[in-house]
Amino acid sequence: MVPTLGVSDPDEDSLTINGEIAIVTETAAPAHLENVDTIYSGWRFRSDETQAVQMDDFDNPGMIGVENALVDWASADGTEGKSCADCHGEAEELAGVRAVYPKWNEEQGRVTTLEMEVNNCRETRMGAEKWKYTGGDMTDMIALISSVSRGMPVNVAINGPAQSTWEQGKDLYYTRTGQLELSCANCHEDSYGLMIRADHLSQGQINGFPTYRLKNTKLNSVHARFKGCVRDTRAHTYKPGSPEFIALELYVASRGNGLSVEGPSVRN
Repeated sequence: MVPTLGVSDPDEDSLTINGEIAIVTETAAPAHLENVDTIYSGWRFRSDETQAVQMDDFDNPGMIGVENALVDWASADGTEGKSCADCHGEAEELAGVRAVYPKWNEEQGRVTTLEMEVNNCRETRMGAEKWKYTGGDMTDMIALISSVSRGMPVNVAINGPAQSTWEQGKDLYYTRTGQLELSCANCHEDSYGLMIRADHLSQGQINGFPTYRLKNTKLNSVHARFKGCVRDTRAHTYKPGSPEFIALELYVASRGNGLSVEGPSVRN
């Protein structure tokens, strides 16, 4: 039996977290997008019940990861006996960081993600072992860094030395893969708003990551979600932290320029 497709536009609800953090969930598409006029947060495609869970930190299960990361933030680790707080102070000092990543790192001569920067700090400044790219400790830390930027506009730079990586990510976004011969764009640009069985397709924006998914009851990182999407096309997937996924993250993040950072968000 062929799955039934239904059309359901994003709702008209507005998102304010804790009654004080206003989140932009709809805005004009960035100039570089050719086929979309308006961009929407994935929150606008969720049920009222799921939306409500994200509106209060007390109800948002993703905030448990933030609390776990606060412990790691203040804890010394590695041969240097340093903690994140020793260099950065309070976590709130990183407000605005999540909004501009991935970004070009001049010293390293490449585009880096927040996960890469966290592990760079752990290795070079703390003398500690790297965390697994999509591991719980890492995803919790990215949730903490995201949480202090909530409400700030995503503003990922795609010009200059980052442009070639961005172009690679764009190619990946529009390339059909797998036995199903699907691209990211087929679902998240051509078909957003469609209901496939019980799933309401969004634009695939990543401004809300890390995302707590009710489906697997944990925080999910961007690259873990990419891996799952590629796997769903029945294709061989890239590894989290691979050059391909870094490029794809840069491109997809840029598609959300103008939306608010809202991680840790809550989705199905």
